[in-house]
Amino acid sequence: MRLSAFSARSSVRSLRSVRSARVAVPAALAAAGVLLLAVPASAHVTVQPGSAAAGAADQVFAFRVPNESDTASTVKVDVFFPTDHPIASALVEQVPGWTATVQTAKLTTPIQTDDGPVTNAVSEITWTGGKIAPGQYQDFTVDFGQLPTDTKQLSFKTLQTYSDGTIVRWIDTPAAAGQPEPAHPAPTLNLTTASSDSTGGAASGSTGGTTQTAASTTSGSGSATDTAARVLAGVGLVVGVAGVAFGFLGWRRGGRRDSAA
Repeated sequence: MRLSAFSARSSVRSLRSVRSARVAVPAALAAAGVLLLAVPASAHVTVQPGSAAAGAADQVFAFRVPNESDTASTVKVDVFFPTDHPIASALVEQVPGWTATVQTAKLTTPIQTDDGPVTNAVSEITWTGGKIAPGQYQDFTVDFGQLPTDTKQLSFKTLQTYSDGTIVRWIDTPAAAGQPEPAHPAPTLNLTTASSDSTGGAASGSTGGTTQTAASTTSGSGSATDTAARVLAGVGLVVGVAGVAFGFLGWRRGGRRDSAA
């Protein structure tokens, strides 16, 4: 009778172990899935670099546009330039497969530049014709003629259009220091004084061309970086599931030994 009671208790423990393993496996898979999905969810449209000297001319920047969709490609990007702190001119670097259109607007008050007064300023740049596939990003490089001196920050509201018709509006006002970040912040460029800026855009002349080339090269590596992150996440998933499986086998063997005893 004692042996039978011991075997019964062992069987109950084995059954509980099996049930625990059945619960643990889906839980591990769910946790791993959340990690995999969280990787692209944190990406935003940004301007690179994020700061430059106020009043500087011929500064090169890249609007970095990541594709956050799992199924659709980005097919159109609209970047709206601020009209309250205008930028007199912009030169767009050619991106293979894409067509850029620069629009200007007449200013109520002309702005003074190194080349004299300017009555029109850039209002919008649109890129169409190409595709940014899921899991990739693209840099759109622009040479700004001259940055304004009457503000410390420039926000470029951006519309990102996907092949399925979805439009993501990156138009939220950037959060103040210590405040939660909005869901879709507009790409923002911080302007500093010339003496304190050490991370601004490229200088004029030959350095500008070098910066443009570097921006294009970085764009090509976007897919590889994202792929590496997904591979590492996948390896972590496999290791986690394997650990649960080994634990499950150990519990079963322990239960069988108890039953045999």
